[in-house]
Amino acid sequence: MQTKRRVFLKGSLAASAAGLAVGAGLLSPRAVLAAEWPSAAFDSESMDNALSELFGSGDVADSGDITVKAPDIAENGAVVPVTIESAIADSNQVAIFVSKNPTPLVASFDLSGANPFVSTRIRMGETDNVTGVVNAGGKLYKASKEVKVTIGGCGG
Repeated sequence: MQTKRRVFLKGSLAASAAGLAVGAGLLSPRAVLAAEWPSAAFDSESMDNALSELFGSGDVADSGDITVKAPDIAENGAVVPVTIESAIADSNQVAIFVSKNPTPLVASFDLSGANPFVSTRIRMGETDNVTGVVNAGGKLYKASKEVKVTIGGCGG
């Protein structure tokens, strides 16, 4: 019984200290999270501009080593499950694009030293291709899959 009490008290003390640090401004969420946010890439209204802003280049080659898994028909565009996986050596960054969305760059993941596998849910405004772009060794590769959307998720 004493060990449960001690664990509870230690946890309460740690949570109180963290809350106090946040309240005092010593620990801010922005300082804890990613160092750089590519806001220009996420604000771009075209896929070409977003590619250039995010990767510094718009030259992308098609690749059969990238797998894009998504449903053929998405009943609700607000929650479309997507999985991108790369078999290309030295894959260090994965981005997901939907060109007809108001902002085509949906997500970007820095996977330096990690397995190039991403699974998430995205929003789609209308029927379009979901494109996975992989940065491997300084070169860009892509693969796409068409997803038909019956009810739009981007305000539609």
